[in-house]
Amino acid sequence: MSFYQLLQAYNWEEVTASIARKSPREVELALNKQHPDMEDFKALLSPAADAYLEAMAQKSHRLTCQRFGKVVQLYIPLYLSNYCENRCVYCGFSGANQLKRKVLSMAELAQEARMIRKNPYRHILLVTGEAPSRAGVDYLARSIQTLNPFFSQISLEVQPMETAEYVRLVNEGLHGVYVYQETYHEKAYPDYHPSGKKADFLYRLETPERLGRSGVRKIGLGSLIGLEDWRTEAWFTALHLQYLRRHYWQAKYSISFPRLRPFAGEGFQPRYETSERDLTQLIVAYRLLDSDLELSLSTRERPYFRDHVFPLGITAMSAGSKTGPGGYSDSGELEQFAVNDERSPQEVAERIRSKGFEPVWKDWSLCLQQDKAIV
Repeated sequence: MSFYQLLQAYNWEEVTASIARKSPREVELALNKQHPDMEDFKALLSPAADAYLEAMAQKSHRLTCQRFGKVVQLYIPLYLSNYCENRCVYCGFSGANQLKRKVLSMAELAQEARMIRKNPYRHILLVTGEAPSRAGVDYLARSIQTLNPFFSQISLEVQPMETAEYVRLVNEGLHGVYVYQETYHEKAYPDYHPSGKKADFLYRLETPERLGRSGVRKIGLGSLIGLEDWRTEAWFTALHLQYLRRHYWQAKYSISFPRLRPFAGEGFQPRYETSERDLTQLIVAYRLLDSDLELSLSTRERPYFRDHVFPLGITAMSAGSKTGPGGYSDSGELEQFAVNDERSPQEVAERIRSKGFEPVWKDWSLCLQQDKAIV
């Protein structure tokens, strides 16, 4: 059975109602379980769980420290291109927006890498708009080749591709791929993705399965928080996660929490407001469901919130992010979204230390030669 077939077995509105009906007693039972199931996850996401948030947070903190230790991995995004052939209503890179577009050359990419390596980063996330005619698999392969001497781990957040294309990039040194469904609500999906390849709900949904077949080491999932009800989105994301774990158990998995932020172009207002308290509940609920899961928080969130929530379950954070191509060389063209935490990487690392945690810039490398700084 494919995941899409599994998804068809559930009704969005019925899942939403089921989460809303969860009682305090069901929350208590879920909180006391060593291995919560998907019904328990509904309880942990439910409005009734808000009264138990402190207890959930404490248990989430304990589980995170037991599994990962008191460390937080730091990474940085590097935007390669802001060309996009989609017209997503919520994104600054949308092809509908009139703006200056750019694809970094390999020389410009190397310059960006040198700027980034003024800090101890060894993990990098390469990001593009979805325009394979401008930044397709050939371009991405050259980019990975260019960056291999600079970084130990290279991950992608780009357009979905075919299995053979992912295999090619894995052979070049690709470590992980993050692909967000944005919303698992199939009926609402066209409202946000009216045209472009991304309008194909099924092709996007099946991307993590193609990744699993490719042998990529890490697969990142998530939904765009603010499009639809965050509780229901989280439940379907977890359903997807558990399906992938059963079928592609060799890979590591990550969940990210992108909340809608201001962007260039016509304004888009989230249909569903999600408060920082809601986001905290979401983070700790995922940790209680899956103690092995990497949980990542970006600079979309404000510094105060990031400083206080990361000890509860976050294992990876970005810092010093620029969200447009050329941003680290002071030649950025367009931000995909507005950064909320503008602190330097050193400031973020120091704040992590002040909480009794250790910032980790690199946790492994394929070759000792890669550990040498290239400036």
